[in-house]
Amino acid sequence: MVLNITSKQMDITPAIRQHVEERLAKLEKWQTHLINPHIVLSKEPKEYVADATINTPNGPLIASAKHDDMYAAINELINKLERQLNKVQHKGEAKRAQASVKDISVIDQELD
Repeated sequence: MVLNITSKQMDITPAIRQHVEERLAKLEKWQTHLINPHIVLSKEPKEYVADATINTPNGPLIASAKHDDMYAAINELINKLERQLNKVQHKGEAKRAQASVKDISVIDQELD
C-alpha cells in the first residue's frame, strides 16, 4: 500500500510519518483494500488539521479532524475513518428484515 502524506505550513518528521503509518495499520483489521490513501496535515494559527481521503471497493472514506496537538488530530482522524469503515462494512447487515409485516400475517394465515 502506497501512503501519500502531504503537509501545508509544516514539515513532516519521521516520527509523524511513523505515527500515521501505525495508526493507519489499525484499519487493516477490517480486511478491506485501501486504495490510494492520502493524508493531508496542516498547521493553522491555533490548531493542527488532519484530512484524509481513502478509496475502498465499497466507496470513499473522507474525514477531517482538528486539535491543538498533531498526534491527537491524527488519532481523531483515524477513529473517524474507522467508524466510517465499520458503517460501510456492516451496511448490508443493518437493513431491516426482508419480509414485511403484511407478508408475515399472510404466512400465519396460511399455516392455520
